[in-house]
Amino acid sequence: MLRSLFSGISGLRAHQTMLDVTGNNIANVNTTGFKASQSQFQDTLSQVLTNAGGGQDGVGGTNPAQVGLGVRVAGITTNFQQGAAQLTNRSTDMMISGDGFFMVRKGSEQFYTRAGAFDFDATGQLVTPDGGLVQGWAADDAGAIDTNGTLTDMRLPIATLMGAAGTTSATFEGNLPADATVTPATILNREVDVYDADGTMHSLSLAFTKTGTGWTVAATQDGAPVGTSLNLAFGADGKLTTTPAVLDAGVVDVQLGTITGYAGLSTVEALSQNGRAAGTLQSFTINADGTLLGSFSNGLKQALGRVSLATFTNPAGLEKAGGSLYRTTVNSGDPQVGEAGTGGRGDLTGGALEMSNVDLSAEFTNLIIAQRGFQANSRVITTSDELLQELVNLKR
Repeated sequence: MLRSLFSGISGLRAHQTMLDVTGNNIANVNTTGFKASQSQFQDTLSQVLTNAGGGQDGVGGTNPAQVGLGVRVAGITTNFQQGAAQLTNRSTDMMISGDGFFMVRKGSEQFYTRAGAFDFDATGQLVTPDGGLVQGWAADDAGAIDTNGTLTDMRLPIATLMGAAGTTSATFEGNLPADATVTPATILNREVDVYDADGTMHSLSLAFTKTGTGWTVAATQDGAPVGTSLNLAFGADGKLTTTPAVLDAGVVDVQLGTITGYAGLSTVEALSQNGRAAGTLQSFTINADGTLLGSFSNGLKQALGRVSLATFTNPAGLEKAGGSLYRTTVNSGDPQVGEAGTGGRGDLTGGALEMSNVDLSAEFTNLIIAQRGFQANSRVITTSDELLQELVNLKR
């Protein structure tokens, strides 16, 4: 039987595989986070007709004579080149700009994906379209995130609360006018809202009274005096000389250390206080490091969690598991888990998705190449068949 017949058959099989790969790429041209595949061919075992011969005195060496026995698919590799960005303006959509994979749990198995089209289910869990649970680190009640802790399902229930916190410290800054009158005494009143541990708001008032040696500060809360007064003295250069410049206002320590005493300026105001009322979650945004930052009804923002990313030494070694998911293999290496923007991992962009990286112009070219390769190999089979027919016709 002619060897060319089997070589042609192997060519048909190989180009059929190439056609299958190309067709799948084209079919997924609009699949979020899809990575195109490429088929690679290699020749099969070659039959030796004549072995190589070494040169001797008066005789040159000879090369081996071999006849190839066809082609086979050497491998189908995945191209992890970055896809283009598609702006969706959906707060739960995420795109990885750079290397890395989102981590998704389905049952007891861990998967990885580049498709960031996520949403919340009825229990507030961040999920993929087919119900996979997105993995990350949850924040504690104070908004702190331990990225060395155990991964958990990302969850953001609508009923998320920011607990109240009592005010223990307040800060005032600005300038007290050195040229203010002593008689009658100049009095500057300033207020700041402070909170009890249960979130009840109170008005803390500070009265700055000009004296012959500087200023005296006293505090009242809701009209009732609290704490003890404090005398503030300034040097000739207008800088505060009283240390420590901390006013005792009951449970609140008022920091006054940055106040100055220059002439002509009356700018002293409350800068900040560390208490807050309780608040409910209103909305959230996603930072470049994957942090879910919640905006609460009390006007404050606090971290709610952080999405984790995984990288691999050999991402091409991952196995496609369907649903735009990948699973690890012995040749992909173990996942290196961390936060976005660190360790070679890409940044995260909220409100956008990564489009398929399929290049239609290249895929249609591959389609033509596969078609012509298939036709050429079928011609080899036809020609071999004609030769066999001639051989059979020798006996009539």
